[in-house]
Amino acid sequence: MKRYIICIFLLSCFVVKSQNLKKEDNIIYGKVTAITDGDTFKLLTQDSTLIRVRLANIDCPERKQPFSNKAKQFVSDAIFGDHINIHILKKDRYGRFIANVMYKDALNLSYQLVQHGLAWHYKEYSKDTNLQAMEDEARKNKMGLWADSNSIAPWQWRANKKEASRLKKLSENKK
Repeated sequence: MKRYIICIFLLSCFVVKSQNLKKEDNIIYGKVTAITDGDTFKLLTQDSTLIRVRLANIDCPERKQPFSNKAKQFVSDAIFGDHINIHILKKDRYGRFIANVMYKDALNLSYQLVQHGLAWHYKEYSKDTNLQAMEDEARKNKMGLWADSNSIAPWQWRANKKEASRLKKLSENKK
């Protein structure tokens, strides 16, 4: 009976320890070394691994889209060169870590981009109702990209480019 109790105790300690490790494994600390665009950057971890990070729940304008440079500059001003924690949600098909980013002790980078009208709430991949409320408020106040009543969401922009490329290939094949 005594062995049984000791085994149960040790097993419960192991389970608690492994649960704590999982929580810690989802947080990575490092230095921001490059800003790729408004929603993607590179982080140099404490063990000198360079990882690509994609902000969770939002989508910033693509290159050549209006406000793309402003979104990138906003992110650069906010976190470039800083040491930050990222809270990893998952890895995407491109190998990027999808993460929530807190900076300057309490600011959520995704929230800040949406509030300033520099990103869309990416509803397809997010259930964050706070982001939707922030986007609605930014739209109402015509903040950033919402000053343009014809702004095109990045996912639509990408789809349009892909379709244009497909049509171009079709027309070239007919020649």
